[in-house]
Amino acid sequence: MIKITVGVLALQGAFLEHLELLKKAAASLGSQQSSPQWEFLEIRTPQELKRCDALVLPGGESTAISLVAARSNLLEPLRDFVKVHRKPTWGTCAGLILLAESANRTKKGGQELIGGLDVRVNRNHFGRQTESFQAPLDLPFLSTSGTPQQPFPAVFIRAPVVEKILPHHDGIQVDEAKRVETVVAPSRQAESEASRRAMSRDVEVLASLPGRAAHLAVSGTPIRADEETGDIVAVRQGNVFGTSFHPELTGDERIHAWWLRQVEDSVKRLQ
Repeated sequence: MIKITVGVLALQGAFLEHLELLKKAAASLGSQQSSPQWEFLEIRTPQELKRCDALVLPGGESTAISLVAARSNLLEPLRDFVKVHRKPTWGTCAGLILLAESANRTKKGGQELIGGLDVRVNRNHFGRQTESFQAPLDLPFLSTSGTPQQPFPAVFIRAPVVEKILPHHDGIQVDEAKRVETVVAPSRQAESEASRRAMSRDVEVLASLPGRAAHLAVSGTPIRADEETGDIVAVRQGNVFGTSFHPELTGDERIHAWWLRQVEDSVKRLQ
Protein backbone atom coordinates (compact mmCIF):
# COMPACT_ATOMS: atom_id res chain seq x y z
CA MET A 1 0.00 0.00 0.00
CA ILE A 2 1.38 3.38 -1.00
CA LYS A 3 1.07 6.46 1.18
CA ILE A 4 0.06 9.76 -0.43
CA THR A 5 0.31 13.06 1.43
CA VAL A 6 -1.98 15.87 0.32
CA GLY A 7 -1.53 19.34 1.73
CA VAL A 8 -3.94 22.25 1.93
CA LEU A 9 -2.36 25.69 2.06
CA ALA A 10 -3.57 27.00 5.43
CA LEU A 11 -2.59 30.67 5.37
CA GLN A 12 -6.09 32.12 4.91
CA GLY A 13 -9.45 31.11 3.49
CA ALA A 14 -11.52 27.92 3.45
CA PHE A 15 -8.74 25.40 4.11
CA LEU A 16 -10.59 23.55 6.88
CA GLU A 17 -13.55 22.93 4.60
CA HIS A 18 -11.22 21.45 1.99
CA LEU A 19 -9.63 19.17 4.56
CA GLU A 20 -13.03 17.86 5.66
CA LEU A 21 -14.16 17.13 2.10
CA LEU A 22 -10.82 15.51 1.22
CA LYS A 23 -11.24 13.11 4.14
CA LYS A 24 -14.83 12.42 3.11
CA ALA A 25 -13.74 11.84 -0.48
CA ALA A 26 -10.95 9.48 0.55
CA ALA A 27 -13.45 7.44 2.56
CA SER A 28 -15.80 7.30 -0.43
CA LEU A 29 -13.06 5.86 -2.62
CA GLY A 30 -13.05 2.70 -0.53
CA SER A 31 -10.51 0.77 1.48
CA GLN A 32 -9.42 -1.94 -0.95
CA GLN A 33 -5.98 -3.43 -0.51
CA SER A 34 -4.75 -1.53 -3.58
CA SER A 35 -6.07 1.80 -2.31
CA PRO A 36 -3.47 4.26 -1.05
CA GLN A 37 -3.12 5.38 2.54
CA TRP A 38 -4.06 9.06 2.52
CA GLU A 39 -2.58 11.71 4.80
CA PHE A 40 -3.96 15.27 4.81
CA LEU A 41 -1.98 18.19 6.22
CA GLU A 42 -2.34 21.91 6.84
CA ILE A 43 0.58 23.63 5.12
CA ARG A 44 2.13 26.82 6.49
CA THR A 45 5.89 26.36 6.05
CA PRO A 46 8.32 25.25 3.33
CA GLN A 47 9.24 22.25 5.47
CA GLU A 48 5.62 21.09 5.58
CA LEU A 49 5.28 21.61 1.83
CA LYS A 50 8.23 19.29 1.19
CA ARG A 51 6.22 16.42 2.68
CA CYS A 52 3.44 16.78 0.12
CA ASP A 53 2.74 14.75 -3.01
CA ALA A 54 -0.11 17.11 -3.96
CA LEU A 55 -1.52 20.44 -2.82
CA VAL A 56 -4.80 22.38 -2.65
CA LEU A 57 -4.87 26.19 -2.73
CA PRO A 58 -8.19 27.19 -1.13
CA GLY A 59 -10.59 30.00 -1.80
CA GLY A 60 -10.23 33.18 0.21
CA GLU A 61 -8.47 36.47 -0.51
CA SER A 62 -5.80 35.88 -3.14
CA THR A 63 -3.89 39.03 -2.23
CA ALA A 64 -3.84 38.10 1.47
CA ILE A 65 -2.73 34.53 0.70
CA SER A 66 0.03 35.84 -1.57
CA LEU A 67 1.27 38.35 1.02
CA VAL A 68 1.32 35.79 3.84
CA ALA A 69 3.03 33.24 1.60
CA ALA A 70 5.74 35.79 0.77
CA ARG A 71 6.27 36.62 4.46
CA SER A 72 6.41 32.89 5.27
CA ASN A 73 9.05 32.30 2.57
CA LEU A 74 6.59 30.03 0.79
CA LEU A 75 6.17 31.72 -2.59
CA GLU A 76 9.32 30.37 -4.20
CA PRO A 77 8.82 26.81 -2.84
CA LEU A 78 5.22 26.94 -4.10
CA ARG A 79 6.38 27.99 -7.57
CA ASP A 80 8.91 25.15 -7.61
CA PHE A 81 6.24 22.69 -6.39
CA VAL A 82 3.88 23.64 -9.22
CA LYS A 83 6.11 24.67 -12.12
CA VAL A 84 9.35 22.74 -11.65
CA HIS A 85 8.46 19.55 -9.79
CA ARG A 86 4.99 19.62 -11.44
CA LYS A 87 3.21 17.98 -8.53
CA PRO A 88 -0.61 17.81 -8.67
CA THR A 89 -2.06 21.14 -7.54
CA TRP A 90 -5.66 22.32 -7.37
CA GLY A 91 -6.74 25.91 -6.82
CA THR A 92 -10.29 27.04 -6.04
CA CYS A 93 -11.39 30.65 -6.59
CA ALA A 94 -8.48 32.60 -5.03
CA GLY A 95 -6.36 29.52 -5.65
CA LEU A 96 -7.20 29.68 -9.36
CA ILE A 97 -6.05 33.31 -9.45
CA LEU A 98 -2.75 32.38 -7.80
CA LEU A 99 -2.17 29.54 -10.28
CA ALA A 100 -2.80 31.70 -13.36
CA GLU A 101 0.11 33.02 -15.40
CA SER A 102 -1.73 36.34 -15.75
CA ALA A 103 -4.41 38.15 -13.72
CA ASN A 104 -6.08 41.43 -14.55
CA ARG A 105 -7.98 43.96 -12.43
CA THR A 106 -4.88 43.91 -10.26
CA LYS A 107 -2.76 46.89 -9.23
CA LYS A 108 0.94 46.59 -9.82
CA GLY A 109 2.72 45.42 -6.69
CA GLY A 110 -0.53 44.35 -5.03
CA GLN A 111 -0.50 40.67 -5.95
CA GLU A 112 2.09 38.00 -6.66
CA LEU A 113 1.18 34.91 -8.64
CA ILE A 114 2.49 31.35 -8.48
CA GLY A 115 1.55 30.43 -12.04
CA GLY A 116 1.27 27.05 -13.72
CA LEU A 117 -1.85 27.56 -15.85
CA ASP A 118 -1.45 29.30 -19.19
CA VAL A 119 -4.53 31.45 -18.67
CA ARG A 120 -5.47 35.03 -17.91
CA VAL A 121 -8.05 35.30 -15.15
CA ASN A 122 -10.47 38.14 -14.59
CA ARG A 123 -10.65 38.74 -10.85
CA ASN A 124 -14.05 39.28 -9.19
CA HIS A 125 -15.69 38.73 -12.56
CA PHE A 126 -19.17 38.33 -11.09
CA GLY A 127 -19.05 41.39 -8.86
CA ARG A 128 -19.15 42.00 -5.13
CA GLN A 129 -19.70 39.41 -2.41
CA THR A 130 -23.36 40.45 -2.17
CA GLU A 131 -23.76 39.23 -5.76
CA SER A 132 -22.56 35.72 -4.94
CA PHE A 133 -24.72 32.88 -6.19
CA GLN A 134 -25.05 29.13 -6.64
CA ALA A 135 -25.62 27.48 -10.00
CA PRO A 136 -26.03 23.84 -11.09
CA LEU A 137 -23.09 22.88 -13.31
CA ASP A 138 -22.83 19.94 -15.67
CA LEU A 139 -19.37 18.45 -15.18
CA PRO A 140 -18.78 15.69 -17.75
CA PHE A 141 -15.36 14.87 -16.29
CA LEU A 142 -17.09 13.46 -13.21
CA SER A 143 -18.95 10.84 -15.25
CA THR A 144 -17.80 7.26 -14.89
CA SER A 145 -18.57 4.47 -17.36
CA GLY A 146 -20.73 6.85 -19.35
CA THR A 147 -23.16 7.27 -16.46
CA PRO A 148 -24.53 10.84 -16.38
CA GLN A 149 -23.91 12.75 -13.17
CA GLN A 150 -26.29 15.02 -11.33
CA PRO A 151 -25.39 18.71 -11.79
CA PHE A 152 -22.86 19.99 -9.28
CA PRO A 153 -24.07 22.77 -6.92
CA ALA A 154 -21.32 25.28 -7.72
CA VAL A 155 -20.93 28.18 -5.28
CA PHE A 156 -19.53 31.43 -6.73
CA ILE A 157 -18.28 34.07 -4.24
CA ARG A 158 -16.50 37.08 -5.77
CA ALA A 159 -15.38 34.52 -8.30
CA PRO A 160 -12.84 34.90 -11.10
CA VAL A 161 -13.25 33.39 -14.55
CA VAL A 162 -10.71 32.34 -17.13
CA GLU A 163 -10.84 35.26 -19.54
CA LYS A 164 -8.35 33.90 -22.06
CA ILE A 165 -6.38 30.74 -22.79
CA LEU A 166 -2.83 31.96 -23.36
CA PRO A 167 -0.51 30.55 -26.01
CA HIS A 168 2.17 28.36 -24.53
CA HIS A 169 5.45 29.94 -25.61
CA ASP A 170 8.41 31.79 -24.14
CA GLY A 171 7.78 35.48 -23.63
CA ILE A 172 4.06 35.29 -22.96
CA GLN A 173 4.63 36.94 -19.57
CA VAL A 174 6.26 39.92 -21.30
CA ASP A 175 3.24 40.38 -23.57
CA GLU A 176 0.77 40.06 -20.70
CA ALA A 177 2.72 42.44 -18.44
CA LYS A 178 2.14 45.22 -20.98
CA ARG A 179 -1.57 45.15 -20.21
CA VAL A 180 -3.00 47.74 -17.82
CA GLU A 181 -3.67 46.51 -14.26
CA THR A 182 -2.30 43.07 -15.08
CA VAL A 183 0.26 41.04 -13.16
CA VAL A 184 2.10 37.96 -14.35
CA ALA A 185 3.79 35.01 -12.70
CA PRO A 186 7.58 34.66 -12.94
CA SER A 187 8.75 32.10 -15.46
CA ARG A 188 10.32 28.83 -14.41
CA GLN A 189 12.64 26.49 -16.29
CA ALA A 190 11.71 22.83 -16.18
CA GLU A 191 14.31 20.58 -14.57
CA SER A 192 13.37 17.31 -16.26
CA GLU A 193 11.92 15.90 -19.46
CA ALA A 194 8.77 14.92 -17.51
CA SER A 195 8.37 18.52 -16.38
CA ARG A 196 8.81 19.81 -19.91
CA ARG A 197 6.16 17.40 -21.21
CA ALA A 198 3.71 18.48 -18.49
CA MET A 199 4.32 22.15 -19.17
CA SER A 200 3.84 21.74 -22.93
CA ARG A 201 0.29 20.44 -22.62
CA ASP A 202 -2.51 22.72 -23.72
CA VAL A 203 -5.08 24.06 -21.30
CA GLU A 204 -8.18 21.88 -21.23
CA VAL A 205 -11.52 23.56 -20.50
CA LEU A 206 -13.43 21.28 -18.14
CA ALA A 207 -16.49 23.42 -17.38
CA SER A 208 -18.23 26.61 -18.43
CA LEU A 209 -21.14 28.47 -16.92
CA PRO A 210 -23.49 28.56 -19.91
CA GLY A 211 -24.77 32.04 -20.67
CA ARG A 212 -24.44 34.69 -18.01
CA ALA A 213 -27.54 34.55 -15.83
CA ALA A 214 -29.88 37.50 -16.25
CA HIS A 215 -29.77 38.34 -12.55
CA LEU A 216 -26.04 39.01 -12.88
CA ALA A 217 -26.66 41.83 -15.35
CA VAL A 218 -26.39 44.40 -12.57
CA SER A 219 -25.92 47.20 -15.08
CA GLY A 220 -29.39 46.56 -16.46
CA THR A 221 -28.06 45.48 -19.86
CA PRO A 222 -30.24 42.72 -21.34
CA ILE A 223 -28.54 39.35 -21.78
CA ARG A 224 -29.40 36.84 -24.50
CA ALA A 225 -28.50 33.53 -22.84
CA ASP A 226 -28.67 31.67 -26.15
CA GLU A 227 -26.01 33.99 -27.59
CA GLU A 228 -23.60 33.80 -24.65
CA THR A 229 -20.59 31.58 -25.11
CA GLY A 230 -20.39 31.03 -21.37
CA ASP A 231 -17.75 31.76 -18.75
CA ILE A 232 -14.87 29.29 -18.31
CA VAL A 233 -14.95 28.15 -14.68
CA ALA A 234 -12.80 24.98 -14.59
CA VAL A 235 -9.55 24.20 -16.41
CA ARG A 236 -6.69 21.72 -16.31
CA GLN A 237 -3.18 21.80 -17.72
CA GLY A 238 -0.84 18.94 -16.96
CA ASN A 239 -0.58 18.68 -13.19
CA VAL A 240 -2.59 21.85 -12.46
CA PHE A 241 -6.37 22.02 -11.96
CA GLY A 242 -8.35 25.17 -11.26
CA THR A 243 -11.99 26.01 -10.48
CA SER A 244 -13.62 29.42 -10.18
CA PHE A 245 -16.16 28.13 -7.71
CA HIS A 246 -15.97 26.64 -4.21
CA PRO A 247 -16.60 22.86 -4.14
CA GLU A 248 -15.43 22.86 -0.51
CA LEU A 249 -18.49 24.88 0.57
CA THR A 250 -21.06 22.42 -0.80
CA GLY A 251 -20.67 19.21 1.19
CA ASP A 252 -20.53 17.41 -2.19
CA GLU A 253 -17.25 15.47 -2.32
CA ARG A 254 -17.43 14.34 -5.98
CA ILE A 255 -14.83 16.78 -7.33
CA HIS A 256 -12.50 16.07 -4.40
CA ALA A 257 -12.83 12.32 -5.04
CA TRP A 258 -12.16 12.81 -8.77
CA TRP A 259 -9.08 14.91 -8.00
CA LEU A 260 -7.73 12.37 -5.50
CA ARG A 261 -7.93 9.74 -8.24
CA GLN A 262 -5.88 12.04 -10.49
CA VAL A 263 -3.34 12.45 -7.68
CA GLU A 264 -3.15 8.68 -7.15
CA ASP A 265 -2.56 8.09 -10.86
CA SER A 266 0.16 10.75 -10.92
CA VAL A 267 1.98 9.34 -7.89
CA LYS A 268 1.84 5.80 -9.25
CA ARG A 269 3.28 6.91 -12.61
CA LEU A 270 6.32 8.33 -10.79
CA GLN A 271 7.03 5.15 -8.84
